[in-house]
Amino acid sequence: MGGFETVANDAKNSVSATKKLPSSDSFINLDHGDPTMFEPYWKKQGDKCTVVISGSDLMSYFSDVGNVCWFLEPQLSDAIKRLHRTVGNAESDDRYVVVGTGSTQLYQAALYAITASAGRAEPVSVVCAAPYYSSYKDETDFLRSGLYKWEGDAYEFDKDEPYIEVVTSPNNPDGAIRDSVVNRGDGKHIHDLAYYWPHYTPVTRPADHDIMLFTISKCTGHAGSRIGWALVKDREVARMMTKFIEICAIGVSKESQLRAARILGVVTEGCQQFGTTPESGNFFEYGQSLMAERWKRLRETVKNSQIFSLPKYPQEWCNFTGKYIESNPAFAWLKYKEDADCESLLRAEKIQTRGGERFGSGRNYVRISMLSREEAFNQFLARLSAIQG
Repeated sequence: MGGFETVANDAKNSVSATKKLPSSDSFINLDHGDPTMFEPYWKKQGDKCTVVISGSDLMSYFSDVGNVCWFLEPQLSDAIKRLHRTVGNAESDDRYVVVGTGSTQLYQAALYAITASAGRAEPVSVVCAAPYYSSYKDETDFLRSGLYKWEGDAYEFDKDEPYIEVVTSPNNPDGAIRDSVVNRGDGKHIHDLAYYWPHYTPVTRPADHDIMLFTISKCTGHAGSRIGWALVKDREVARMMTKFIEICAIGVSKESQLRAARILGVVTEGCQQFGTTPESGNFFEYGQSLMAERWKRLRETVKNSQIFSLPKYPQEWCNFTGKYIESNPAFAWLKYKEDADCESLLRAEKIQTRGGERFGSGRNYVRISMLSREEAFNQFLARLSAIQG
């Protein structure tokens, strides 16, 4: 799921950092996963993604009244399924596509769809294996719903009752490939696959789950368009998710949908080409090369520091690239050598991160975005290397 979850002061720090970089006095905000690192690629694409919309276009609420998700633009549905077939990361045929304002809205819609017809007097427990995405708790409990409630770490869930387990793979924050932990007959699962794309991790097989969440923000970097989609097996679940979004917002912006459809189409077309430069057109090849280069530099810096460590990822065969590659996650799960407050340590160096306790882990961990602009990333490495044990 998207990594942007911060308060107004954090946003101000981010804007300030963007303006001042690479000044040594600037504050580098690596707390959220704002995917600005992909801007150079899309600038090179020129007008390929341009969508012209006249004043008389897209005025109706309705897009496809015969579809379960009646506000889903057919062009976007087609583009999503073509991309998944091309990349091979998820089964999309014979699935209902539900579009949402990012995967955050779709997560809440899925919780509602699963629990609304359960008829339980008590809220259904929602769990996720730690370290888990820090926003799940806030998003689950924000509405104080009587249908569901956050219960925490799936490894510690031992109640003999219905549950919902969120499975994030690759995981946010540590990049691990995940499977479900609680596997009882009275449970349901939501698979958050926001990062299951070949620039972050080897695509080893098409994911095939009941509810799968994706977002364009982590697929292509277009976080500002606020488009996410769910691939859903069950028609009734898709209908209830659609109903949730209908009640919340009467649909999703058509302008954003058409822009997303065009962008995903350009990505799919580029997958037919080869090379690792923006000019080659293959976005995932380019992104994988860029992420690998960043991770290499970060690992060298961490190795030289001797006070920090990072997870190790095995090489696996990627069906999309046709070669063995390592994972290059969107976030670095950095561990300090001592049982100390790593977030405060880095904040003293004007590096803003997100502490491990918010992910159900220890305070000697922090999550660091790898998706910032190049200037911010370079400044981050310089400051990290200057920290002494």
